[in-house]
Amino acid sequence: MIVEDQTVVTLRYELRDSHDKGELMEIMNAKYPFQFLFGSGKLLPAFEENILGLKEGDEFEFVLKCDEAYGPPEEQNVLNIPKKAFYIEGTLPEGMLEIGQQLTVKDDQGQDHAGRVLEYDDAFVRMDFNHFMAGKDLHFKGAVLQIRKATIDEIIRKHHIPQS
Repeated sequence: MIVEDQTVVTLRYELRDSHDKGELMEIMNAKYPFQFLFGSGKLLPAFEENILGLKEGDEFEFVLKCDEAYGPPEEQNVLNIPKKAFYIEGTLPEGMLEIGQQLTVKDDQGQDHAGRVLEYDDAFVRMDFNHFMAGKDLHFKGAVLQIRKATIDEIIRKHHIPQS
């Protein structure tokens, strides 16, 4: 069996910034593998292109350039939010606004957005809502652990497969 549409693929890999000696950003090993429905539209298209046609046991290594991955950081995704928006029952929770802190913020429509605190003052908190991998080339190295045909239910749901 090969990696193709409507297959459930299980991988192990290391993801590094830019090249094989870059900063380790994520690791999925045989004990905690990455499992997904191929062709569901949930993964980066260039990632899927690089593993299409592989078989169980095949190893892979490739780099997704920034434009194939999460793109460059965009200035419109860096926002100044009134500091009072972070208060809970009139109090700012201790340690909430540390530089580099990852926070989830709700917008006007109740949607959650993950962002990182860049700086703050008495009035505003400057946050970066770009994907944390924006602006990076992504180096993947790993292997295909398992491939199986997706069930009808998995194809209908089109989302990541729960780990068993």
